[in-house]
Parts: sequence; structure tokens; C-alpha cells
Amino acid sequence: MKERIRSVLDTHGRLPVGAAALADDANLYAAGMTSHASVNVMLALEEEFDVEFPDEMLTRSAFESVDAIAGRLVALGVG
Repeated sequence: MKERIRSVLDTHGRLPVGAAALADDANLYAAGMTSHASVNVMLALEEEFDVEFPDEMLTRSAFESVDAIAGRLVALGVG
């Protein structure tokens, strides 16, 4: 799952470094992801994993790291 998340981040996160270079708990915003890019990441994750993030999950902290994203996906039943 984390490899797929990193692929989405590489395509949509507009990070200055490859997602593979970041630790699972690295803060993606500190690494250069903007709020606008996080929306694109969220939409791409919904498509990649065939899920829809409910409104209560649409927080900055939900997309701040690979671990955070994976946790939200697990909560949505992706495994």
C-alpha cells in the first residue's frame, strides 16, 4: 500500500524530492507539499484505491505523511 501511496505522491504531490527518499513518518508539508497539491493527492488516492474520504477525514493531518495516509486508508477498509 505504501508503495502505491508514494507513487501517487510522486505524480501529484509536487514534492521537490522523490517520495521514496522520505521516511514513512516524514511531514510532507515540511518536505514541500502545498495545500493545493494535497487536494490533488487526495483525489488521486481516491481513484487509486477506489475509496472516498469522508469530510471528517479531510484535514491537514490526514495527509501529512505516508503513515497518516495509510492509516486513513486502512480506516476506510483498504488493506
